[in-house]
Amino acid sequence: QVQLVESGGGLVQAGGSLRLSCAASGRTFSSYGMGWFRQAPGKEREFVAAVTWTGGNTIYADSVKGRFTMSRDNAKNMVYLQMNSLKPEDTAVYYCAAQARGWGAKEKTRYDYWGQGTQVTVSS
Repeated sequence: QVQLVESGGGLVQAGGSLRLSCAASGRTFSSYGMGWFRQAPGKEREFVAAVTWTGGNTIYADSVKGRFTMSRDNAKNMVYLQMNSLKPEDTAVYYCAAQARGWGAKEKTRYDYWGQGTQVTVSS
């Protein structure tokens, strides 16, 4: 089992940057594909990015490609999302999630464990 705790959210002006962190518990963390999702008010939770077990490959939603970078450090049981050139439409609660089978799924139902989320607000 994996427990996930996100941090690093906050209020930032458009064009600014934030780095989200996700701390994972459990000795099997490195066996999980990891993902970031976000949910804006009144909208469905949507895929943002995913990374393989080793961190060697990543995929991104088209809306964040070129601006966001996902990484992981298995030695520290950590996952990160570096967000640059933030836009007001990036405003959402951001969630870290762990996928037990495979990696890179864009459907939230494919993920087995979720954090509680961290709020990101981008002002114009």
